[in-house]
Amino acid sequence: MLFRSLHSSKLQYLSLRCFSSATPHVLKPGDILKKTRVFTEEDVLQYSKVSHDSNPLHIDSATARNVGFEGPLVHGMLVASLFPHIISSHFPAAVYVSQTLNFKLPVYIGDQIVAEVQATNLRENKNRYLAKFKTRCFKNGEILVIEGEAMALLPTLTVDQ
Repeated sequence: MLFRSLHSSKLQYLSLRCFSSATPHVLKPGDILKKTRVFTEEDVLQYSKVSHDSNPLHIDSATARNVGFEGPLVHGMLVASLFPHIISSHFPAAVYVSQTLNFKLPVYIGDQIVAEVQATNLRENKNRYLAKFKTRCFKNGEILVIEGEAMALLPTLTVDQ
């Protein structure tokens, strides 16, 4: 999990593990929170069961190949679930308000996905904070597969590590 902060127009990547509890980090516009994940066949099967999405493109290699894919696809919404996971893991009791998504390219079982949320706008709202985030997922760290925006109500701007 990484932060990117803008300081004197110079980009810096800071590992959350470097922050001590004595020096809490306060979320600012431009900060990026990240999560890396590789989805497995078991993840896809479990998601299919819970979501009742039994589209054979997700579980049958032959069907996926017959329509031009390399193999079974990871559900786009399963990949996008990384966004609320990132936010809630750093801001317990956050309330996810909205999410837009544009699915650019397929994600296959075994692909390494790096999901990131970048704070773009923060404003106080009744003892909480309304935060707008730019959301993106990259395959193998560089190929954009999902992009969008999210809004969340945060109980604080102090990042929980």
